Amino acid sequence: MAKLTDEQINEALTNLEGWKREGDSIKRKIKTDNFPQTMGLVTAIGALCQQFDHHPDWLTLKYSEVEMSFSTHSENGITDKDVNIAKEINKLKF
Repeated sequence: MAKLTDEQINEALTNLEGWKREGDSIKRKIKTDNFPQTMGLVTAIGALCQQFDHHPDWLTLKYSEVEMSFSTHSENGITDKDVNIAKEINKLKF
């Protein structure tokens, strides 16, 4: 899987609400109402990641907030794999 160009990344991010680029990764912070909701979200994201065989770096896990980052380490940057899992995470209800 090839690393995306800056132009491809910028275009993909226009359709990924809540996601932003930081260096060679894309990240998102999601606020929740309470700790059980946060843990349910983390569990749902974890299940998606297992399904896609692509796992995040968890940056923050707080009472009512979770922040994650995706990058394709084998390509040293952002690929379609990162964009696709971000799209699936955005489909979750939270």
